[in-house]
Amino acid sequence: MKTRSIILYFIGLLALCSCDDMFEPAVENNRQEEAMYEESSYAHGLLMYAYERLPYQTTCVTDIATDDAVTNQKTSAYYKMASGNEWSATNNPMSRWNECKDAIQYINLFLTKVDKVKWAPSAASKQQMFIDRLKGEAYALRALHYYYLLIAHAGYADDNVLYGVPLLTEPEDASSDFNQPRATFNACVTQMFADCDSAIALLPMDYYDLGVGETDSIPKKYRDMGAELGGWNLVFGKKADLLVSARIAEAFKAQIALLAASPAFRDGSGVTSERAAIYSADVIKHHGGLESFDPTGNIWYKNKTMLEPSAAEMPEILWREPRHNNTDQERENFPPSLYGSGRVNPSQNLVDAFPMRNGYPITHSKSGYDAKNPYAGRDPRLEEYVIYNGSTYRKTVIASGTYPNGDTYDDNLNYLSTSTRTGYYLKKLLRDDVSPSPSATLTQQHIYPRIRYTEIFLAYAEAANDAWGPKADPMGIGFTAYDVIKAIRKRAKLGTNEGGPLPEGDAYLEECASDQAKMAELIRNERRLELCFENKRFWDLRRWKMPLNESIRGINWTSPTEYTFFDVDVRTFDSSYQWYGPIPKSEVLKWSNLKQNKGWL
Repeated sequence: MKTRSIILYFIGLLALCSCDDMFEPAVENNRQEEAMYEESSYAHGLLMYAYERLPYQTTCVTDIATDDAVTNQKTSAYYKMASGNEWSATNNPMSRWNECKDAIQYINLFLTKVDKVKWAPSAASKQQMFIDRLKGEAYALRALHYYYLLIAHAGYADDNVLYGVPLLTEPEDASSDFNQPRATFNACVTQMFADCDSAIALLPMDYYDLGVGETDSIPKKYRDMGAELGGWNLVFGKKADLLVSARIAEAFKAQIALLAASPAFRDGSGVTSERAAIYSADVIKHHGGLESFDPTGNIWYKNKTMLEPSAAEMPEILWREPRHNNTDQERENFPPSLYGSGRVNPSQNLVDAFPMRNGYPITHSKSGYDAKNPYAGRDPRLEEYVIYNGSTYRKTVIASGTYPNGDTYDDNLNYLSTSTRTGYYLKKLLRDDVSPSPSATLTQQHIYPRIRYTEIFLAYAEAANDAWGPKADPMGIGFTAYDVIKAIRKRAKLGTNEGGPLPEGDAYLEECASDQAKMAELIRNERRLELCFENKRFWDLRRWKMPLNESIRGINWTSPTEYTFFDVDVRTFDSSYQWYGPIPKSEVLKWSNLKQNKGWL
């Protein structure tokens, strides 16, 4: 269960509030309404249902439907969608319609009840703190679920209006008119921003415990009601740190703005790139500015010390899933020789997107790329994220071509159903100290981020460059798009060699810094590399209105020194309308006011 630790926290918390019952989701609404006001755990189940429907994945799944990867699991719905023209209004693995709309219904219902529930009837200050925090969470979660509905279902209908989804801020019941039209994209975004602002006003920036002598840190409105340290720590303390905070709500607002200012939506959103840049900058400045950029943030999944439950929060991760002690990622993605199923296979397309260590793209005349030794002198992130032919991983040399490694072919191209289809295996997100061997399984702690700070830095760079250019800072933010990309590439050790900086430094970045269009291409490529296999690429390609049908290429090493490229999959997406996902056909058939997006039958 995604929110198990949050639920356990509330079981204990509600017990402290003298509640007799343990936590129950109570989503079937089959008890009398008055019981909700007397039993806070019953009422709180409505909000927890929205947490249970958070639309985050803890494994790489959607990247296999992009130019970054394929899968050897040919029964995968994402594989069929990408390579078999099986994406339709009746068959949509990317749909968020049911889960997000259900969550919004329960949030709306919760908001009508929260003020009447006895959260802490013995103390007015605790009662109000609970109401404020739970309301703040609800507003933020509603914005988040609408955001994912827009990503998956917003688009232009036949009347050439950019629509979002039906906009509901009150709960529906048996007497409601369910035949609601889609609100405009602009109206949806306006409501989402308002919800984020409401959340930010009610929530603390972070959840933390106050110590002895820190009573003055409690907001005055609660002190005036008699709030003490114990009450504050109960409601806003450290144990709630995986819940939505004001900082996280600010990040939602930045994500919404970037989507709305993107090429696919900007004409009908009413949101400019300048506004998106400002919202992203707010998150960054509250984190400590450019100086807060984590120098090891791009390999957080390898930071074994900080992955342990006793460790402090990683400075790279703004919001995350609870820790998991398992081998799931490794069992799915290790090469067969390491007892894995090799599911996610990075593409040659993605490998080619990694520049040389001097910072130049491999196609640039100054790159120094050697086709006879294609992995030499490359961006160090390539080796961190991808296992290629001849790589040594967990003390095992991986032969992913069509020649044996000793006397075994298990890792070879297309040799087993669990072997690679591209000549590459996934390395990012995996721990090398895990063993999925059935005879000697070894589990370790894992964290999957919901939002990384690097994503917000990249959002700022993209929006700021589009609004003002690479090096301009007309709003006095204190850093530019160029500054952010320089920090990201410095962290990746571009413009350096093993002995230190190259004489010319990151010359390609300087070349792009004088050209807004080239900088935009560079920013998009850096986003592709930094966020690869984190389920971002599918949506990025669409909001950028980039081509969707690029053939997926692989590499076949026929010996340690010879190789050929080949086509693995032909993507069948249609850019004429599939930049925007469909409204479920079952819904369009039921409700006459619900318009379908162009192109979808």
